[in-house]
Amino acid sequence: MKTSPLAGKPAQAATLVNVPRLVTAYYGNQPDPSVPGQRVAFGTSEHRGSAFENSFNEWHVLAISQAICEYRRQRHIDGPLFLGIDTHALSEPAYASALEVLAANGVDVMLAEHDEYTPTPVISHAILTYNRGRDTGLADGIVITPSHNPPDSGGFKYNPPNGGPADKDVTDWIEARANAILENGLKGVKRIPLEQARRAATTHRHDFINAYVSDLDSVLDMDAIRGAGINMGVDPLGGAGVHYCGAIAERYGLNLTIVNEVVDPAFRFMTLDWDGRVRMDPSSPYAMQGLIGLKDRFDIAFACDTDHDRHGIVTRTAGLLQPNHYLSVAIHYLFQHRPNWSKQAAVGKTVVSSQMIDRVAAKLGCRLYEVPVGFKWFVEGLYDGSLGFGGEESAGASFVRRDGSVWTTDKDGMVPALLSAEIAARMGRDPGELYRELTREAGNPVYDRVEAPATAEQKQQLARLSPQQVRSAELAGEPIQTILTRAPGNDAPIGGLKVIAASGWFAARPSGTENLYKIYAESFRDENHLQHRIQAEAQAIVSDALTASSQQA
Repeated sequence: MKTSPLAGKPAQAATLVNVPRLVTAYYGNQPDPSVPGQRVAFGTSEHRGSAFENSFNEWHVLAISQAICEYRRQRHIDGPLFLGIDTHALSEPAYASALEVLAANGVDVMLAEHDEYTPTPVISHAILTYNRGRDTGLADGIVITPSHNPPDSGGFKYNPPNGGPADKDVTDWIEARANAILENGLKGVKRIPLEQARRAATTHRHDFINAYVSDLDSVLDMDAIRGAGINMGVDPLGGAGVHYCGAIAERYGLNLTIVNEVVDPAFRFMTLDWDGRVRMDPSSPYAMQGLIGLKDRFDIAFACDTDHDRHGIVTRTAGLLQPNHYLSVAIHYLFQHRPNWSKQAAVGKTVVSSQMIDRVAAKLGCRLYEVPVGFKWFVEGLYDGSLGFGGEESAGASFVRRDGSVWTTDKDGMVPALLSAEIAARMGRDPGELYRELTREAGNPVYDRVEAPATAEQKQQLARLSPQQVRSAELAGEPIQTILTRAPGNDAPIGGLKVIAASGWFAARPSGTENLYKIYAESFRDENHLQHRIQAEAQAIVSDALTASSQQA
């Protein structure tokens, strides 16, 4: 991936989205369902797109909302639906469109008091809290967010009664029904005017902030953070948690400074990401330049993305921690400082996350649960407590309460962020220092992700590869130990392959939206071994396997 010369620099006028034009496109354009890029398409958990590209506009939201209403009736889900939005420009219009359909279908909708923005984990927490002890009348939820994607993006995500991202069988049903509605010109969509929807007897208000904030001490040791006087800085990156930070600080008496309280749908306060675009990614050193520059003012600083389901941790000693580094520290700490967790609780990781996690889990004597990419694979384990922790290399994680019961089954950026302060309070060292201590015992891996071009046919072949189609016996001069096309934790297809040797590994997966595939790779030697051996050979191995696949077809 070629880094833009603008990366890390303040956003300029030319890089900002024209919000009025974007909203006009949302209401004025109509998608053409015969064009694949303009159909409803759920990725790992949600439909995303841009009104400028006719991939996310009013028609999409109306169709998806109606499909969800029909899905709820089919599955007898008749409790309240918790509806949340982030701060992207398209979220407010989509929120209005969705409410018009939900109200017309007689769905009891729970909206935030004062039309407050609502983070993804808060919706998950609300669903689980409501459903606790219930067998009928179960709640579910919708979060309108494209996560950390650029300001011209919109997103729409459904969370069923388990509180987590909907599984593929659910999203496939909703996707198919929504596209059928689009093809029929929105025939079958029930809808009433917005003001009527707001006044409907089925539309209710819910105090999301108080419900979530008041429960935080069940998952974190807030007394330890307060008692140690940890000096924290937080940048909500203009996202949905902007008013949660102050509420947390006030309720628990924390020494917490909000360094940026601006909400701006153009996100003009951001520094540009690696490609010169505005992107609210708390794991990107380019997007996080503002907070990194303040690291010496605080013991711990952190940020979350726009819907607050991802975290970024900044320490005085290490600057911005790589997500894999912090996940390793968090796991190492939690499984030694949560005495009421089940002794059988496992560590959850995705197949493209660092092998440092494997080594930490082995050191702790914990079972490792390795799954394909997508947080939905952790939902069941977090729900029943068989997983203590689930984390992704993209800075998404959640873990169970201090008593071992479920907290959220969706990613929670705020809780892992606050955990960094608990770790510093209890250990007397920040997570950056603790990671360096881990590397002295478990090795010091180097991790990276690159992309390579692939046709649509090659992407399909990659997703269907078998281990037998890999003809290489070595990776970077070492015998290949394992070739995976299914995840060891749950035997689910990983949609690509993972090749493992003694000193490193790589995984290759097709992109869901572009004609390329992604190579995740890690070396326990050095940067040269990673770049010039593992990554270079990974492309050759994948290319060779795709050729073998074509010949067999």
